[in-house]
Amino acid sequence: MNTDLKNQLLNAVQLAKEGHWDASHRIVQDYHDATSCWIHAVLHKIEGDESNSRYWYARCNASFEDYAEASQELDAIEDFII
Repeated sequence: MNTDLKNQLLNAVQLAKEGHWDASHRIVQDYHDATSCWIHAVLHKIEGDESNSRYWYARCNASFEDYAEASQELDAIEDFII
């Protein structure tokens, strides 16, 4: 993962953690790698859009059910990126 993408995705995760889901979404919707899709999936899960969330989970080979809490999942994504 290149440095620019890494920084953008870390920013998206931080924004999501702070409750700025729309700003986070604007970042990840411009990328199509698996990590961006994972963040995208979590954002739609937070919004309560299960069908759209499941679509993005399928794009990154993850599961809607893997994490009970979005905050734990965002922490896992952050750890993965770092």
